[in-house]
Amino acid sequence: MQAWIILGVAVVAVSSAGAVFRTMDGIGPLLKAGWRLQATSLVLFPFFIWQLRTSEFQWTRKVGFILLGSGACLWIHFGSWVWSLDHTSLTHSLLFVTAHPLIIVFGMALLRMNLHRWEIAGALVGFSGAIITLQDVGGGGEVTLIGDLAAFLGALAFVGYLAAGRVLRAQGEIPLFLYAFPVTAIAGILLTIQAIFQEGATLEMSVVDDAAFGWTDPTWLLLVGYLALGPGLAGHTGINASMKWLPPLVISVAVVLEPLIGSFLGWAMGVESMPSFWTFVGGPFMIAGTTLAIIGSHHRTTEES
Repeated sequence: MQAWIILGVAVVAVSSAGAVFRTMDGIGPLLKAGWRLQATSLVLFPFFIWQLRTSEFQWTRKVGFILLGSGACLWIHFGSWVWSLDHTSLTHSLLFVTAHPLIIVFGMALLRMNLHRWEIAGALVGFSGAIITLQDVGGGGEVTLIGDLAAFLGALAFVGYLAAGRVLRAQGEIPLFLYAFPVTAIAGILLTIQAIFQEGATLEMSVVDDAAFGWTDPTWLLLVGYLALGPGLAGHTGINASMKWLPPLVISVAVVLEPLIGSFLGWAMGVESMPSFWTFVGGPFMIAGTTLAIIGSHHRTTEES
């Protein structure tokens, strides 16, 4: 029971991030993303120091390069996703940024790797749903093609983030915070630098909404603090913690609910309108396809082992 509670709280926390970002009017999307990762890094740092002192994990140059690559992928993931929140509907942003299982299946097909029949079915159903939801583009609502593509780029980058983590685990079991802190910090630094060059963010605090560290001002501290402690720590750490008691398949399928939960939270908070007709039709197909792909991947892995 405890594991289910932890997983439920974690999934809701992660799902709330998009709605909270949308309440932060007047802040550049890259700067918002940078603020979140800066704050999350500070939250993770004490745990990083603790595991650094108590763990016997062996650091190598290869590990350092993998962490750098993973951080770069997380930079692109967060930057493109938060940017998409300003350029398409919250529902579309969440549907496309969580489509990474479909991308993995598509990539495996291109590489002519063996796929389970449910993975193939899931990809067909999921991408069909994406095509249906795109019919809302140009319909006079919030949905735009460029916004959906930005969210999809976030999903592509997340595949790279997952791949880097898998390669790193192959080098030896790295403790959670020895991985999470440097990767988050690297992504946060890169996003802050990008915000300075692209959005005119400054190191001065005279105009808080344009300041590289403006989240430390009381105006934004509560919201960004929630993003760090809620989705950042309780969300992602809770999902990782629940893996001790629940099968990975259960956790992966639970995370697929993020677009549904996030859209409802956005509607409840008044930052998202009701989805348009084609999103109502295609969205469930995307969620169902992603779920099928995850289940098929689980069956394939089980059969190969």
